[in-house]
Amino acid sequence: MKYNFDEITVRKGTDCVKYDGVLETWGRDDLLPMWVADMDFRTPPFIINAIRQRLDHEVLGYTLPCQSWYDSIINWVGKRHGIQVKQEEIGFVPGIVRAIAFAVNCFTEVGDKVMVQPPVYHPFFLVSERNKREVVYSPLEIRDGQVHINFDRFRQDIKGCKLFILCNPHNPGGRVWNLEELQTIADICHENGTMVISDEIHADLTLPGYRHHSFSTVSETARMNSITFMAPSKAFNMPGISSSYSLIFNEVIREKFNEFMEASELAMGNMFAYLACAAAYSNGTEWLDQMLSYVQGNIDFTERFLQERIPAISMLKPQASYLIFLDCRKLGLSQEALVNLFVDKAHLALNDGTMFGPEGKGFMRLNVGCPRSILKQALEQLARAIG
Repeated sequence: MKYNFDEITVRKGTDCVKYDGVLETWGRDDLLPMWVADMDFRTPPFIINAIRQRLDHEVLGYTLPCQSWYDSIINWVGKRHGIQVKQEEIGFVPGIVRAIAFAVNCFTEVGDKVMVQPPVYHPFFLVSERNKREVVYSPLEIRDGQVHINFDRFRQDIKGCKLFILCNPHNPGGRVWNLEELQTIADICHENGTMVISDEIHADLTLPGYRHHSFSTVSETARMNSITFMAPSKAFNMPGISSSYSLIFNEVIREKFNEFMEASELAMGNMFAYLACAAAYSNGTEWLDQMLSYVQGNIDFTERFLQERIPAISMLKPQASYLIFLDCRKLGLSQEALVNLFVDKAHLALNDGTMFGPEGKGFMRLNVGCPRSILKQALEQLARAIG
């Protein structure tokens, strides 16, 4: 490989959440952090160089979105995901969680129903609840090592909902939804007058052998009844730079959302967000493909290790992302005891599965976006703790 993903980069002491947030979260700092969804790989050099070159100018003034930002997004999503988008259909948003909160406030009123599918990325329901919306939980089914949609349940739960927040690909399950599933979602939501917010931040982390289908591409119905949020931050390991964007193809929806964003001066990014995104999308194909190959190796390593050394723990094998939902139900522990096993005995900091909803009981989320030596150390600690 051209890039070295085995290199260990010391992150502790840089105010990073993953390492420096362990003490605040667990009250101790002797845990190996395998939780927060960023990677321990260096941010690609072409992104760092683009920022350095801009700093050489030594005037950090007010900045317009550069043309290369628009062009790089248009080219990237077109080639990588088959999304045909025009410049006016792209909008800057300062982070996808924030953007979801903005969409909730823009398209719903206090007390309106918003549907989510647990176990799912927890800000989906947290931002809805905190903005005083009624959250409708339509649980996914966990079977055959994957998460699945029960469409009979979906059809019932969606009734009366103003918004549905879709995790595409799914976090924490790592599932890449297929074309038929997404088309069915689009049809059901359209029939019920429910707009879809598609969070596609993990799209570029789709692993070899799978294909991400952007929600807006699966049908004209989907295209005209949705907002897609995307970002290069997860794939290129730069979540510290808010570089997210919206793709909105329905002019009425786009004008309403843009008006909401501009009313509070939320639609303008900083210069580094534009530059970093353009650098990632213009130069990142080789780096991303090599990184995904390495992550796939980490996933395969984890699967073999569990089968050979910890057979009581299995996993939902990701089709996208470096996050693995570990199924620990065969251990027969309460959730509190399970968390204590990982923390007190294995000295590991993972995400408690129940943070993604009650359906995550018996699960823990493991981040394998790290050098394999670190992953091996974590799994060895877990194996010794279980005995």
